Amino acid sequence: MKIRVHVSLKPGVLDPQGRAVHHALEGLGFDGVDDVRIGRLVELDVADSTTDEALNEMCEKLLANTVIENYRIEKVG
Repeated sequence: MKIRVHVSLKPGVLDPQGRAVHHALEGLGFDGVDDVRIGRLVELDVADSTTDEALNEMCEKLLANTVIENYRIEKVG
C-alpha cells in the first residue's frame, strides 16, 4: 500500500525557508503572493496489513515533530 505523509509547520511557527521563497518571488516580479509556507512529503510503501495506528505512531515518533508540525496521512490507490 502506498502512503503519503504531508508534513507542514503549525500556524504561527516561523518559516524562514518560506520567507526566503516569498522574498525571491517578489524579487522576480510575482505580485499577489501573500505568504509562502514550506512543507515536505514523505512517501511510504507499506504492507497492506499496516494499521492506521501504526502509521500514526510512525508520524508521532519520527516523521513529524509534533511540537511545531502537523501531519496528514493519505492512502494512495
